[in-house]
Amino acid sequence: MGLEIAFGKGNYLYDTAGKAYLDLIAGISVSNVGHANPAVNEAIRKQTDLHLHTLVYGEHIQAPQVLLAKALSDTLPPQLGRIFFVNSGSEAVEGAMKLAKRYTGRFEILACDRAYHGSSQGALSLNGDEYFKRNFRPLLPGIGQIHYGSFSDLEKITNKTAAVFIETVQGEAGIRVACSRYFQELRKRCTETGTLLVMDEIQTGYGRTGTFWGFEKMGMAPDILLMAKGMGGGMPIGAFASSPEFMNCLTENPVLGHISTFGGHPVCCAAALATLQYIRENRLCEMVEEKELLFYRLLRHPSVLEIRSSGLLMAVELGSFEKVWAVIEYCLKNGLITDWFLHCNTALRIAPPLTISSEEIEQACAILCRALDETATRN
Repeated sequence: MGLEIAFGKGNYLYDTAGKAYLDLIAGISVSNVGHANPAVNEAIRKQTDLHLHTLVYGEHIQAPQVLLAKALSDTLPPQLGRIFFVNSGSEAVEGAMKLAKRYTGRFEILACDRAYHGSSQGALSLNGDEYFKRNFRPLLPGIGQIHYGSFSDLEKITNKTAAVFIETVQGEAGIRVACSRYFQELRKRCTETGTLLVMDEIQTGYGRTGTFWGFEKMGMAPDILLMAKGMGGGMPIGAFASSPEFMNCLTENPVLGHISTFGGHPVCCAAALATLQYIRENRLCEMVEEKELLFYRLLRHPSVLEIRSSGLLMAVELGSFEKVWAVIEYCLKNGLITDWFLHCNTALRIAPPLTISSEEIEQACAILCRALDETATRN
């Protein structure tokens, strides 16, 4: 897009000429509480006045890490009460892969077609689109695929499988959501085979789907949970959560079985804690469904083939990349930022800050509908 950003405030970004852009993608589901959120910025300022990096791995007890871990564990079932902080979603994936192999003693890992889990070597090995992988092979061995939402493919999970990695909602595939019964059967099959179920909530966590964690809608829970993106209020942080039993295997043979120098950076932890508290105190999760339905009501246009969504994580299917790009360009000229998906370039991405108002949704949809009018005759 070539858009030079000078500053952000609330649900808007501003370029160097002072033009305002209503942000419908939130940095790819990162800025869930808006840009330059005052509560997050204040938490950052307070922590920078105290200290930055000191020493990791529990050698120094740091309040931001402890307070954030406690607050996160309070949002999770007891079996996910041990938190390992890292710097990003990809790092969370890498740590979870090591944990699954170390605990089970197995090396086979299954992921889904059209999955996206990151772009580091291990995470890339799990991805489901060959276009993004072929020029980086050879990747990790022992990686297989199942079809997302396929009940028959659950038989591919065996007592040789260390873990199944799955997105609660397939984000880069263009917002695909499997039914609750599928996740319940997946949970059952993993339990039967001693396979660890790893749910990727890197894009769906921190309120994006209308519950704090997307798996809450599925009537089950994973063995390992991955989080990042919306977690830090714009600061870089990720984590994987599991049980003390599973996590303890990383403490010996070898000692420090997984390490990260800047994982759990105190400033990022302070920002993440403020973000969590802001979402809770302002009941942002409770407003998501109403805002989602407003998008559905207002985005009625002959060019819209389908809208797929889980909360404020939405795909507006137009059928071709040419139409998508024409809409993106029109919106940009008219003060609105949207995007497409890595594995689905025929749909527009809508994932605004959870703080977006009804009036701003109306404004955004009006611009989108005008863009669709303008581009209706393009292939």
